[in-house]
Amino acid sequence: MPEGHPGLLPGPSAHDPPVAPSGAPEPSPVLPERLCPAVLDLSGLDLSGVRARAPVPRALRGPLELYLARVGEQDGAALRQAGTVLDAEERARARAFRHDRDRDAYVVAHAALRGVLSVVLGMRAEALPLAREPCAGCGGPHGRPVVRTPGVHFSLSHSGGLVLVALAPAPVGVDVEELATAQAVLSAQSALHPAEADELARLPGYGRPAAFTQAWVRKEAYLKALGTGLVRDPALDYLGTGPAPTDPAPGWAVRDVVVPAGYAAAVARRAP
Repeated sequence: MPEGHPGLLPGPSAHDPPVAPSGAPEPSPVLPERLCPAVLDLSGLDLSGVRARAPVPRALRGPLELYLARVGEQDGAALRQAGTVLDAEERARARAFRHDRDRDAYVVAHAALRGVLSVVLGMRAEALPLAREPCAGCGGPHGRPVVRTPGVHFSLSHSGGLVLVALAPAPVGVDVEELATAQAVLSAQSALHPAEADELARLPGYGRPAAFTQAWVRKEAYLKALGTGLVRDPALDYLGTGPAPTDPAPGWAVRDVVVPAGYAAAVARRAP
């Protein structure tokens, strides 16, 4: 649990180093073999708007910091406070959602991102100068969001009632998705690499939704980390549908993330 961050509840942390039997820390790999994120409770973050003092900045701890927020566990006060730290564009997007569930997920996701970045950068959450890179497809000003602070990269994903935020010193991507339906699997198989499609075809029908969703979040995480998103054809890269992902290219690591039942998640990170 990172020191000085009241929003993290006790539990295993993705960036705690492995400990040798002697008690001495072992060298950390680029990413652990499997990740279990700490839980982020927005009620523990100081999101009180302009009244909040800027926190003291701190360095990133290790190659990855990974946070999970559960939308349904935020009470009304936390949700109202979360909305105060969004910028004008984010507030407009939140108002555009027709369903409360989707609106709450968006607000929690963006407030969580601002909350954890504020701790690292030493800025009030509502004052963070988030920017956009040029779009990888058209060059327009709507590419992936970034902060202009050297050595701090982030990625955000939300689906259903879960939010994932990743921070790293090198480009990083994270994705979480509710498990696909059987119909969605049938309609989206063209997005798989040919070898992944063959793997999926060999599975019994009941096992395909989970395998497809796990392959999909691995792809989304990698494409986010690349900065291309779905401008790059997801069928080009093999990451696998099995129990463990295959790293798609030299210098890249992709890992599955342990999330509650009914979801799949993955994170990708470039070696510094």
